[in-house]
Amino acid sequence: MLPGSLLEKLCTAHYDTAQTINLGVYYKNTLVALCHALEDFVLESEQPPLLLAAFQQGKWYLQEAERYGAIAQCSEQIVILAAAGAGFDQQALAQDNIALVELKADDPVAEEWHLIILSPSYSAMVLCQELSATDYGQTGQPKNDLERKFYGFWTFEAELVQETVLLTIEHIRGYNPALADQLMGKFQAMQAHFGQCQRDDLNTVVINVVQALQASQLNAPVSHQPLSDNLLSNEMQAFLRMAQLIDQADVSNPNAASEVATLAEAIGQLLDLPAWQIKRLRLAGLLHRLAPLTNTTQWADLQTDTQREVLAKQGILPKASVMRVMPQLQAIGEIVSYQSEAWDGSGRPDGLAYDAIPLESRILSLVAQFQHWVHRYSQTEANPLAPALNDCQTQAGKQFDPKLVEALGLLVLGLQQGMSLESPSLKIASGIWLLDEE
Repeated sequence: MLPGSLLEKLCTAHYDTAQTINLGVYYKNTLVALCHALEDFVLESEQPPLLLAAFQQGKWYLQEAERYGAIAQCSEQIVILAAAGAGFDQQALAQDNIALVELKADDPVAEEWHLIILSPSYSAMVLCQELSATDYGQTGQPKNDLERKFYGFWTFEAELVQETVLLTIEHIRGYNPALADQLMGKFQAMQAHFGQCQRDDLNTVVINVVQALQASQLNAPVSHQPLSDNLLSNEMQAFLRMAQLIDQADVSNPNAASEVATLAEAIGQLLDLPAWQIKRLRLAGLLHRLAPLTNTTQWADLQTDTQREVLAKQGILPKASVMRVMPQLQAIGEIVSYQSEAWDGSGRPDGLAYDAIPLESRILSLVAQFQHWVHRYSQTEANPLAPALNDCQTQAGKQFDPKLVEALGLLVLGLQQGMSLESPSLKIASGIWLLDEE
């Protein structure tokens, strides 16, 4: 990473902390599609954001000037950082709330590609810098512009976005103190209203990202598999980042996804399931909270077909899971959708019973509830495993598959005798391995 760059400053601040930043490599065509999807949601967001963008060179912004003119109408303030380009200053300042910061040629930010969007209800960020000639190695820099590579990450995490906004404001201060003061004032005015993205908004953003990446994938050169793989990897990342945000929003149980994934994987190994099925279980565990209306009592409130039809049109029925926009996640979407079925047929969405419920869904249902009970009992019990298992056993033959409850009992026995299960933090930037077929 370039010393003094925004990416380097942010990563240094998080070095050896609980919030380590996992970086990946992105092709330019991936970043174009990703940024367009994140920018497009500004047009739909109810609260105008601050938008800070680094374009490397002015000529790249000129290609987006018309687009940014429309975005500016829905934004509180837009600031463009780039090295000067022909006609750049006049074009960038076409609207009052678009400001230009011309970077010096030796400024490391001039080698970076950033998109930072911050409002009280919507946060998103792309933070990358281009690989150097040395980084490309013997193959050299690509001739096709869309094959240029960038090193960094993207996220919806509000705290990271806020932190980067402050780093960017301080960088701008070296060029334009008045603009920096103006941005700081807007940031502080927003600060009192910062909150997590609403679930519905996040669904929309993720769908936008996946569809934009899918469209770009169709236009990628057929002979260039790495470009296609990079786009697919980022579609996967969109869902993992969404799951990460949902966990973070639940302050009472912020590690549910990773712990459920680990438990599901362990049960799969106890049952001697094939490697491909265990991998599918792990991914379903990581994404299990993305399915809305998984609680039976919520379904009980929907008394009429009309009510359900309305919810279906809004895309919030379990079988209309947001994951279904990505073909590679169709199977995972089905597993997650059926996790609220019950062994005795009293569950939803289809009232399936016994072996008609997919095995992975039965496992996911059991371990998700077990993890929830363990976390709840840990607040009052020295050994929360025993009462959590007891609760599961009382539901054997009703909510849960009795044979799976027996397997869970064996797992708990092992844990009580000293066996450990680690739930490592997920390196989202390399999440495509979860989609590989065995």
